[in-house]
Amino acid sequence: MNRRSFLLALAGLASTPGLRLVNALAAPAPRTSTLSLRLVDVTSQAGIQFHHNSGAYGGKFLPETLGSGCAFLDYDRDGWQDILLVNGMDWPGHKRQRSTLRLYRNNRDGSFSDVTRKAGLDVEMYGMGVAVGDYNNDGFPDILITCVGQNRLFRNTGKGTFVDVTRSSGLAARQSFSTSALWFDFDRDGLLDLFVCNYVKWSPEHDVFCSLDGKHKSYCTPEAYRGETCWLFRNRGNGTFEDVTATSGIFDSSSKSLGVAMLDYDQDGWPDLLVANDTQPNKLYRNMRNGTFKDAAVDAGIAFSAEGKARAGMGVDAADFDNSGTSGVAITNFDNEMIGLYGALGNGTYEDVAMQAGVGPISKNTLGFGCVFLDADLDGALDLLVANGHIDETVRNIRGNVGYAQPPQLFLNSGKRTFRDVAAEVGDGFSQPKVGRGLAYGDFDRDGDVDILITTNNGAGFLFRNDQLAGNRSIRFHLVGTSSNRDAIGATVRIFHDGSSQSRLVRGGSSYLSQSELPVTFGLGKRDRIDRVVIQWPNGKIEEYKNLAAGRAYECIEAKGITPLSGF
Repeated sequence: MNRRSFLLALAGLASTPGLRLVNALAAPAPRTSTLSLRLVDVTSQAGIQFHHNSGAYGGKFLPETLGSGCAFLDYDRDGWQDILLVNGMDWPGHKRQRSTLRLYRNNRDGSFSDVTRKAGLDVEMYGMGVAVGDYNNDGFPDILITCVGQNRLFRNTGKGTFVDVTRSSGLAARQSFSTSALWFDFDRDGLLDLFVCNYVKWSPEHDVFCSLDGKHKSYCTPEAYRGETCWLFRNRGNGTFEDVTATSGIFDSSSKSLGVAMLDYDQDGWPDLLVANDTQPNKLYRNMRNGTFKDAAVDAGIAFSAEGKARAGMGVDAADFDNSGTSGVAITNFDNEMIGLYGALGNGTYEDVAMQAGVGPISKNTLGFGCVFLDADLDGALDLLVANGHIDETVRNIRGNVGYAQPPQLFLNSGKRTFRDVAAEVGDGFSQPKVGRGLAYGDFDRDGDVDILITTNNGAGFLFRNDQLAGNRSIRFHLVGTSSNRDAIGATVRIFHDGSSQSRLVRGGSSYLSQSELPVTFGLGKRDRIDRVVIQWPNGKIEEYKNLAAGRAYECIEAKGITPLSGF
């Protein structure tokens, strides 16, 4: 059931007499588990009190179904991951409450404090997504909030506060329906550039009337609106940005973009971009190393489904999930379209392996948004985590096996290109159905494993602590660029141990409207050390360090060496 047939099915049921309402998909009954991890809901004890405001009042505006995102970031640079949750707002003329994003500072004891007002971020906007990056290389992460209307750029002063520099940076005077975004250095000049996804040409003033029965308004599908191009802004290095969308080859007004991930799919050391489009072909923008990009998605086999159809792409992530040294890709889609899981064939092309990997069939009845690759159990193989939730609560009237609120899925990697969903086994709170949207990971308690942040549409945000039960160990690397961009976004970190290897790319973006932490984590199982780590910095320079102990984090400063940190 794609978006179009979903609407038709609703229309057919609208006049059905005696229609029996079916409850939303229930969470699978928990069973005795032998898993090596547990995900514990610590939202309340951590002091996270957040409720997303979609602005819904009955007008059935399209953006109400899609928000919002979240991020792990170390905004005060104290070595502890803080949390940012993006919010919407009431529509003009229907004001009922004041809602802003929320910034929570890590208290380093498992709890957080709301510092939104103190940080100068208590600003109303219809926020959608977030991208975090140190665009001015001053050592403190800045924040880009994508919005319905005008996106907002907040510069970190380094004193615990942020300043709105949207206008002075040259990003103002652009109205759109923006979704995901990311920072990356596409020209490798040591400055972070900005890529922004836009969805469709929509505004409250140009809202299209869609209806199931010809009388009452319903949410439209994206087919009701024209597409919109994504934007690419080049960092000039003086606090301003140049719009290079047209000259870079990115311009494409047919796209309806929701998710974006950075990868180096051709392994030439230059960052490429994968864009997930809704009802339009996905885009794989290959970096031509001269300031331009070329869409290679069709040739790479990633634009369409295996049947040659454009799916409703929502979230996206790219990572070396089979430890082959080349990134594979996951894209979440509408229900009945399944997750797309693309394995690299080694010649610049991909094959959708979702069916044989065990990810496809079990995702047929879910609608996925956020998705991330992460080593949840620290066994050395990247797992896949997906936040699910439908776009309209009336879906429960159509199919009894598809609900509005849906359980997330945690696909554990067997290490042999097959996965098993263990969400029902890792903790009762985690497997409860949610109208999931944003998804990010970060080690907020500095115990060496990655914890989970999930947002829900018009609902709460959730923080899940990852507890390791089998004693698996990890090693973490925090990279600092000097001639490269300070965040080292675009660096590849590869570790070697016992004849095998793993690789990670330092990057922002991915998932859906969200951003995970920048430090990279490798699971090592029971190993107590690695043979060596090789870092390829964004500018192409390579550094190597040998015989590093597990169970700790290391700070790697470009051209200045590696330093073990206390703990993680």
